[in-house]
Amino acid sequence: MPLKRLITATVLAAAALSASVASARTAASYKGAIATDAATGAVLIESNADAISPPASMTKLMTYAVLCDDLKNGTLSLDTPVTVTHDDAKVADIPDSTKVWLRQGETFSVEELIYAMMIQSANDAAYCLAHKAGGTVSAFVAQMNVKARELGMVHSTFRSPNGFPPPSRRIAEGDLTTPRDFALLCRYLLLNTDVLKYTSVRTRPFGAGIRREPTLMTNHNHLLGKIEGVDGLKTGFTSGAGFCLSATVMRGGHRIIVVMMDSPDSRTRDLNVQELMSDAFIKVPVTEPPFQKGTAASPPPAASLPTQPTRPAHTPDEGPVIHLPGR
Repeated sequence: MPLKRLITATVLAAAALSASVASARTAASYKGAIATDAATGAVLIESNADAISPPASMTKLMTYAVLCDDLKNGTLSLDTPVTVTHDDAKVADIPDSTKVWLRQGETFSVEELIYAMMIQSANDAAYCLAHKAGGTVSAFVAQMNVKARELGMVHSTFRSPNGFPPPSRRIAEGDLTTPRDFALLCRYLLLNTDVLKYTSVRTRPFGAGIRREPTLMTNHNHLLGKIEGVDGLKTGFTSGAGFCLSATVMRGGHRIIVVMMDSPDSRTRDLNVQELMSDAFIKVPVTEPPFQKGTAASPPPAASLPTQPTRPAHTPDEGPVIHLPGR
C-alpha cells in the first residue's frame, strides 16, 4: 500500500476509534438524563430518561414540595418552632450522612431547617422537618408518594424524606425515580413555590443567634456562581445512586431544567449537565414565550457569615462564570 494511502487509512482508523471511545465514554457517564423547557414542560433532550434509579439527596425536593403544601394550608408557617427530638438527633450520628449536627432539645424555625436541608443537604434537618410536619416520618413519606402521583411521577417511590439509603443498602428498598419524573417535580416547584429562594444560596450560617458558634453551610451544587443563570436545584450522592443533579438555568427569559442521574463522579456529572444546558437552549423555539414564575421569589442577597463558624463544610472550588448560549 502506498505510504500516503497507508497514512490516510491510519488517520481514519484512529479517528473512528477516537469517536467510538468518546461515544462509549458519553454513554457510560450517566445512567439517564433529560432537559426540558420549564415554561411548557416540553422535552428538549433525553437519554434513557425513564431509567429507574435512586435520587439520593435530590429526594429532599419532594420533601420540600410536601412542606410547601403544609405552608399553604396553614398547617405550618416558616416561623413555626421545631424542637429536635431524640430520633431526629440520631440521624446526625449516621456515618457518611450530611448534617448540621442537630442536638436533642434544640429549637429552630421551619425556615431555618429548610435552608439546612436545601443548602447543606442536611439529612437530620430533612428528617426533623418530616417528623414535625407528618407527626411521624412514615406518615410524611406517605404524603410524599401521594404528591408524586398528583404530579404524574408514575415511576417514583419514596421511602425516606432525605434520600439516605435503607439499612439493608438494597437499592430496590430505597427511594426510586427517573429523570423524566424528577423533571416534572422540578417544573412544579419552579412554577408554584419559592424553591429558588433556598437553592440559589451558596453559603449561609445555620443556627445564627441560637448556637454559640453557627455552622457554616456550603451548597453542594458546584454550578452556582460558575454557570451564568444557574440558581438551583439539588444535588444527590450515595454509592448506590452515583452522582445526581437536578439543575435549572435562566437565560434570555427562558428557563431550562436538566436532571442527570448516576454519574461516576461530580466533575463528570457537572460537565455533562453544562453540555446539556447549552444544547437545550439551542433547541428552544424562537417563538417560545418567556418563563413566568408562579409564586417563586427572586434569590435573596447572600447572608452575612459568622466570623468563627463551627464544622465548616468543604467549599466548592471557585472559578470563572461560564456563559451559555441563549436568547
